[in-house]
Amino acid sequence: MKIIIFLFVLVFGFSGNAAEEEVLQIVIENHRFVPEEIVASSGKRIKLVVINKDPTVEEFESFDLNREKIVPGNGQIKVIFGPLKPGVYKFFGEFHEKTAQGKIIVR
Repeated sequence: MKIIIFLFVLVFGFSGNAAEEEVLQIVIENHRFVPEEIVASSGKRIKLVVINKDPTVEEFESFDLNREKIVPGNGQIKVIFGPLKPGVYKFFGEFHEKTAQGKIIVR
């Protein structure tokens, strides 16, 4: 029985919720998030890809999302969260907080 379950997971994946994941992308450029505002769907798990085109390190931080992650210069990260309820979730770059501001609007 364990072999059948293993093969099922191998063929069909561990979770049947793959379609319930939404992939979003933002770019850090000139110490700003581009775009500053992104829209996501409520009830879906979100994978946010953050691409840093600046040569300097930045930190993606959000008190609303309870996330904090270093983004290397000329590098990228993935931040996974959700599902979220409708609302506005702010984030910022801790090392350039005056310019690196953004929000996710969940509908």
